[in-house]
Amino acid sequence: MTAANQGENPTYSYLTNAEPQQVRDIIRQNRYAGHTAGICDGLLQCNLVILPHHLATDFQSFCQENSVFCPLTGQSSVGEFGIEALGTDIDLRTDLPLYNIYKNGVFTDSVPDITSLWQNDFVAFAIGCSFTFERALLGARISMRHIEQNVTVPMYKTKLQTKQVGAFGGPAVVSMRPIKESDLQRVNDICKQYPHAHGAPIHSGDPADIGISNIDNPDWGAAVSIAENELPVFWGCGVTSQAAIANASPEICITHAPGAMLITQIDELSHSDWRTAGPLDD
Repeated sequence: MTAANQGENPTYSYLTNAEPQQVRDIIRQNRYAGHTAGICDGLLQCNLVILPHHLATDFQSFCQENSVFCPLTGQSSVGEFGIEALGTDIDLRTDLPLYNIYKNGVFTDSVPDITSLWQNDFVAFAIGCSFTFERALLGARISMRHIEQNVTVPMYKTKLQTKQVGAFGGPAVVSMRPIKESDLQRVNDICKQYPHAHGAPIHSGDPADIGISNIDNPDWGAAVSIAENELPVFWGCGVTSQAAIANASPEICITHAPGAMLITQIDELSHSDWRTAGPLDD
């Protein structure tokens, strides 16, 4: 089957079986704007935040101080629309299915391409994504309900507060996956091997304990079913950065749309490929 067989907009099921270069080409052509969970298995996926340079040092420090929620996996030089550590054929202006635009901290639009919005003073940050550990969980025969139901993973603001750095701070955001109680220890053991992708869960059980009043009404993504023998399990989530951006109110900021991640060119299991974010290059 070719992408042409799928018409103008290839389906999610087609992309889950497509080669990475096919997926990249389809996204660059603005022919897919959905979530990327389960697409290009084995390749590291990342959240994306793009900010003007004068805010970049504080945002970098915010991520480092709140690494459970915003683990940095790479950053660009000023004005560059690629991150070499994540692949040499990545264009951050076109290679995500959907971007969110914020002006003065307020969400204004979602767009499939940001080429016309790019500024020479932008710095881009790649933040680890929980999709990274999902392949390991699936390999251990632990189901991922949002993938089964083909929806964006549910995400919630919590009463937990991040550590403030400069103008960046605010509530922590979590993602949720239903897990069988008998699998909780295995899930913890698997996920703690991925500190660059939020690591082990931070909470399981009663959502009210972390300030979530209605599990069926996520702030981002879609609600998923929870069986009687399952508990809601919560991980740190990179959308925490978007809550911090709303508080900081930068004149402009561009992020991934929740669930629509940057698919990198590096193996999510090749630890030597990950690069700890250092000082910003001017």
